[in-house]
Amino acid sequence: MSKTILEVIDLKKHFFQRKGLFSLGGQQRSIPAVDGVSFYLKENETVGLVGESGCGKTTIGRTILRLEKPTSGRIIFDGTDITALDTDELRKLRGKMQMIFQDLDAALNPRMRIREILNEAITVHHKLTGAEVDKRIAELLEQVNLKKSKLSNFPHELSGGEKRRVGVARVLSVGAQFLVADEPTSALDVSIQAQVVNLLRDLQKQLGLSFLFISHDLRVVELVSHKVAVMYLGKIVEMGMSGRIANKASHPYTHILWSSLVEKQSREVGKKAKSVQAGKWGVFDFERPLEGCRFAPRCPVYEAKGGPDICTNAASEPVLREIEGGHQVACHFPL
Repeated sequence: MSKTILEVIDLKKHFFQRKGLFSLGGQQRSIPAVDGVSFYLKENETVGLVGESGCGKTTIGRTILRLEKPTSGRIIFDGTDITALDTDELRKLRGKMQMIFQDLDAALNPRMRIREILNEAITVHHKLTGAEVDKRIAELLEQVNLKKSKLSNFPHELSGGEKRRVGVARVLSVGAQFLVADEPTSALDVSIQAQVVNLLRDLQKQLGLSFLFISHDLRVVELVSHKVAVMYLGKIVEMGMSGRIANKASHPYTHILWSSLVEKQSREVGKKAKSVQAGKWGVFDFERPLEGCRFAPRCPVYEAKGGPDICTNAASEPVLREIEGGHQVACHFPL
């Protein structure tokens, strides 16, 4: 039985912003980018994280890797509570946990050739001879299916798919076992997306990798993930096995997301999906969510039931509860 490699417990990350351009007295407002998130990830497993832009997906990934300091909560990686580790202690763990960044144009040094980028990543974490480094680079190129001739190129001379492969090779070069993949297929052609997805799946089988897979592409998430967590305004509103989330969603928000995908693919949506999508999707302030259920202002079920008080009462904010076989949902009126 696979062991748990990552456990996130009631994680919060709040950013603070001054009230007004010319605010005096140090008045600030808190923006809850991540607000009480809990989940776990096992070895050789992929958890997909989906939701609209601005819901906190990337912030979760960065906070778990301690690229951002958590406001509160606990992060337990490979049996060690890393929530409050200092810089020196974290540096010792960097070789085990890495991030595949979405914007590789910013993540890859434009003044370094690919060989230099991989060389630097290897030598920072491992004391190897020149010959051993060359051997390791050759192994990495084979693992990510990148031609040796590309080693002399600068990042801007590579295609989007090739840059993505370099990004994967760089995180593998340090021996990472847990990877946060932040939108790894974004801005790529469909055929290249498929190649990247297949590469990550093959590497997971070969190396026993664990992934937190962040994406807004529901088809890709459904394909690569064992479990899926759906985020809305800093909170996980539904979580369960990939197939169940995609085909038997219980939260109205999740149902709308996947129904829109089905509608886009087939242009034929069932009566249930039509009724759920009948709600109004108005403008909503992401920085100051209402009390109670944060989805209520946009929820067609809330509207259809006449706006019950339980949905907007601060004392009855919905929490994740199991409904069947590890499937959890945070909703007073699940579908």
